[in-house]
Amino acid sequence: MEEIIELNRPEDEINLLSPLTWAYIGDCVYELYIRTNLVNKTNLKPHKLHIETIKYVKAKNQAKLLEKIQDKLTEEEKNIVRRGRNAENHHLPKNANVQEYMHATAFEALIGYLYLTKKHSRLKEILDFLSNNT
Repeated sequence: MEEIIELNRPEDEINLLSPLTWAYIGDCVYELYIRTNLVNKTNLKPHKLHIETIKYVKAKNQAKLLEKIQDKLTEEEKNIVRRGRNAENHHLPKNANVQEYMHATAFEALIGYLYLTKKHSRLKEILDFLSNNT
């Protein structure tokens, strides 16, 4: 992926980005991971792929995923999650309660942060753990 998309911000700059920016990227990264896994593991048609993807990427599920990995996170990652959860988001969730939405944002922030800081092996470790334990 890095050959296609150049990540050129230094880590100290990434640390200064809004946690909602991390979540914005994390949402994309996680959805691409899920879509790719579904394409690799099933023979579903595009509409069914979409329906299956939604099950994984909806806020309620992402909040549960964060709960599953919470005790496996480093202190730095817990701090990223805390910042993501506490980010002031004026978006009102339509299919989740506010707490679920805050935790989903925290999950996405962690995924986005690991992606942007090029911690790809750690990102893969977390995603593979979740893939094998859901």
